[in-house]
Amino acid sequence: MTARPTSRQRRYAGAPLLGTSALHLTRRFSYGVTPALSREVRAASGAPAWFARQLRPAAIADPAAEALSTWWPSLTLPPGELWQRQIEEIEGGWEVMGNYQRWLLMRRITSRRQVHEVMTEFWMNHLHVSVHHDAVFTYRFDYDRVVRSHALGRYVDLLQAAIVHPAMGMYLDNAVSTKTRINENLGRELLELHTVGRGAYTEDDVKASARILTGHVVDMWRTWQARYSPADHWTGPVRVMGFSHANSDPDGRPVLAAYLAYLARHPRTAERLARKLCLRFVSDTPSARLVAQLAQVYLAHDTAIGPVLSALVASPEFAASVGTKVRDPGEDIVATYRALGVTVAPPPSGENGAAATALLWQCDGLGAVPHAWPRPDGQPVDNASWASPSRMLASFEMHWSMSGRWWPSEGITYRTPRAWLPRARVRFDVLIDHMAQQLLGTHASPALLSACVIACPDDLGITPSTLIGADHPLMQWSFHRVIATILDSPAHLTR
Repeated sequence: MTARPTSRQRRYAGAPLLGTSALHLTRRFSYGVTPALSREVRAASGAPAWFARQLRPAAIADPAAEALSTWWPSLTLPPGELWQRQIEEIEGGWEVMGNYQRWLLMRRITSRRQVHEVMTEFWMNHLHVSVHHDAVFTYRFDYDRVVRSHALGRYVDLLQAAIVHPAMGMYLDNAVSTKTRINENLGRELLELHTVGRGAYTEDDVKASARILTGHVVDMWRTWQARYSPADHWTGPVRVMGFSHANSDPDGRPVLAAYLAYLARHPRTAERLARKLCLRFVSDTPSARLVAQLAQVYLAHDTAIGPVLSALVASPEFAASVGTKVRDPGEDIVATYRALGVTVAPPPSGENGAAATALLWQCDGLGAVPHAWPRPDGQPVDNASWASPSRMLASFEMHWSMSGRWWPSEGITYRTPRAWLPRARVRFDVLIDHMAQQLLGTHASPALLSACVIACPDDLGITPSTLIGADHPLMQWSFHRVIATILDSPAHLTR
């Protein structure tokens, strides 16, 4: 079937829309532009000012996101109690982590600190600790708290806090590494994944790295107490690349702090982090010039993240990258909830059909759930990983179900078709433009209007000039087709 003509396409005169550059910035550094977010950006006197304020999240009131802490109260229980609840079959660790993932998704949907949420996800992916690793559930929510507190600070501080955290220690085996039984796992990944990268170190460097890390232990399978044990720290001279230390004191924490500071401030680390930020926020093929520029900013500001992000969004390369990054499954779920403006209720106990519970199953249906990547390198952020036909079909199915208000169906309030009408009766092309403004933050293109015309049942004879009211058969029976078509568009599936 071919598209019907869309000549003399009319637009809806709604609230002022963000310009191309402002929309691009807010799409890249949020989980989806909504009318409320657009108003917030305009109230801040533009996207640059909004972005600068977002880099100071403590100054932004966020009551809806903070209230989510009461939805899954067991997340804040101490490690020993969480373990006891699993032993007594009250609540398994996998259930705790499922609720943690739901809490994350709901924060991304509701939070006004959108840049902070985006950067928290970025760093937890970079310093990845899989939620499904054995026993990590005892400390994983606290790991989120620690990473979140440093997400817009200095990387040197974030690295110091993350590497010694019990969750990281258990995930990469440092929690059981002692001077007599050294485990090299974290020592290697610290170099390969978290800082300088492959090619910068030798196997001897890995061994020395692991020795420096000894002493941070967790009493696993018993009390779950995390502590520093000088008796378990390896002592003696150590050298890793250009770092060396006598390491003679059983309390090796000062040595480790100096070692992590050396790695965080290393030029190779600066380059790797700059490239990874470009890959996430600019394109899959960033220029060497932009990477070098951001690495220089990182080093000049003593690993502070804010100046690097400010330089990134001010670059011509960022401005030229509109619509070039594919949303991953989690982003698609969150952006769809935000675009549809649904209200999600707190989950009733034991209810798997409620939206607050089901949204995790939706992510699983699209092929990825938050921080469950099985390897320590973290989930990929390139387009090729998330642009497969099967992923697209799964997204289309999810959009269709939510557009029709079929699933999730409990604990969620959708807008009715009538609520989408901007006035009592409106031309179809004006309605589609209004819908594009609501769902995408932009005007409807001729291609989108044509697609929406085609999506309507043939027997309705819809054309761009057809008048639509609440009593029209389209609104009564088939409006989900229009909503799903807009959500299936490249404008929604990219950021």
